[in-house]
Amino acid sequence: QVQLVESGGGSVQAGGSLTLSCATSGITISSLSSRCMGWFRQAPGKQRELVAQINNDGRTTYADSVKGRFTTSKDNVKKTMYLQMSSLIPEDTATYLCAAGSYTGGCAFPYWGQGTQVTVSS
Repeated sequence: QVQLVESGGGSVQAGGSLTLSCATSGITISSLSSRCMGWFRQAPGKQRELVAQINNDGRTTYADSVKGRFTTSKDNVKKTMYLQMSSLIPEDTATYLCAAGSYTGGCAFPYWGQGTQVTVSS
């Protein structure tokens, strides 16, 4: 059974930094290296938004709103994905969720974590 657990959220002032982690279980190392992994966020009253993605070939993509400020990576040995966030702004306030899936013509994410709250104050 695939499980994802996020951690690292918290409250920070604008301009600050946070690093989120997503620990996975139920996924083999060899499988993790070829899976799609993603970070999403959802703010109250807003749709869930894809923030960053690691494609099955290892390439990363980012939402325009976070480019240059957020960096995602994964450690296949530790089976953990990370989201380094810097120059945070109040608009980054949301629940951040990690997701895992596979590539079938595009990344699909059937596995989700519960989320971790990030609050950025001005």
